[in-house]
Amino acid sequence: MSKDGSYVGQAVQALVLGSTSPRRRELVQLLGLRTPVRFEASDADESIPPGLAPAEAAQRLALNKAVSVRDRLGAEAAGTVIVGADTIVVLDGDILGKPRDAADARRMLGMLQGRAHEVITGVAVLNGTSGESKTAGSITRVVMKPLDEDRIARYVATGEPLDKAGGYDTTMHLGDIGQYRIISESPDGRPEIIVGHTVSKVTFRPMSDEEIWAYVKTGDPLDKAGAYGVQGIGSVFIEKIEGDFYSIMGLPLNLLYQMLLMFGISLFNQS
Repeated sequence: MSKDGSYVGQAVQALVLGSTSPRRRELVQLLGLRTPVRFEASDADESIPPGLAPAEAAQRLALNKAVSVRDRLGAEAAGTVIVGADTIVVLDGDILGKPRDAADARRMLGMLQGRAHEVITGVAVLNGTSGESKTAGSITRVVMKPLDEDRIARYVATGEPLDKAGGYDTTMHLGDIGQYRIISESPDGRPEIIVGHTVSKVTFRPMSDEEIWAYVKTGDPLDKAGAYGVQGIGSVFIEKIEGDFYSIMGLPLNLLYQMLLMFGISLFNQS
């Protein structure tokens, strides 16, 4: 691993974003990576899997998109790192996806107006060379460095291992808004699949029925989770944002960058 936290020795020929979203394309380009970036549409099923917690659902949708792109590219995926992302809106524990039509958009906005809700963006990054799909489950080889008895005792005393299988947790946290974890590794210990998510909080001001209908008629809400976009006309309804603004736009750059480092893609070591 290099000084900036990236893995070395991986020849990444291109970063592939599995999305047709102009917003996500714009955000990836903001990073200014020297690694070539390609954009490919995903044909993954975007229906919300039943029985999953919202964060897990967002991660699963993102992973399905990345796997869909890799499978469609076939041999062309070799040497690439593929990114999938999906954003959902959660109100009172219920997931709001993209509206079915204008009436559904009106219904969603009526529920959101004057209240706070969560925006969860799931991100999946995978090695395009790996041909195996592990969306339903995974087996990951974890190698732990040697620990002396004193260090083990101090870790146990924190209480952290007491509710975890095997007594440890491989999830990496980004403050209190995001986290990611490796769910598959190669035989030599390099990451093959990483999933993560961020959670942000958005508060809407009260909105009149006339405002809601006028906004719906612009067409802007019809292709967005929760029936609004933070970067467009919908911004005039937002009273407060707590968390990652880029995540609400559809791609949390801080989280994505931490994940890309695990695949050897760095902003600061691109010679």
